[in-house]
Amino acid sequence: MNEAPLVLVADDDEDIVALVRLRLERAGLAVVVARDGESELAAARERRPRVAVLDVSMPGLDGLEVVRRLRADEATRGTGLILLTANAQEADVQRGFDAGADVYLKKPFSPAELAARVEGLLQDSGGR
Repeated sequence: MNEAPLVLVADDDEDIVALVRLRLERAGLAVVVARDGESELAAARERRPRVAVLDVSMPGLDGLEVVRRLRADEATRGTGLILLTANAQEADVQRGFDAGADVYLKKPFSPAELAARVEGLLQDSGGR
């Protein structure tokens, strides 16, 4: 039996984490959680998730810096990266893509859309 693809969720808002975790686990994915940027980086390097979903505004390292560091690290460069944020200005979105994000979703977001975006990144990285 195949092991479920691993998705790392990093957000300091417990309600967001619970919502995202529930939706992704219902889709048959394995989920690991981090509460801040430093923990997210450490978990990504250790666990090697296929996709990471992270908030832009986190304690310590913000999501944009985490994305930059993940893209700069050969071991995590191929991780699919989804940014979640309330920052909806066009310049904010562009900064997210410039940092290396694959997907930029604005809060409030649709859990179904998030799951579809995660699935899309999993397909792009070689399937489930």
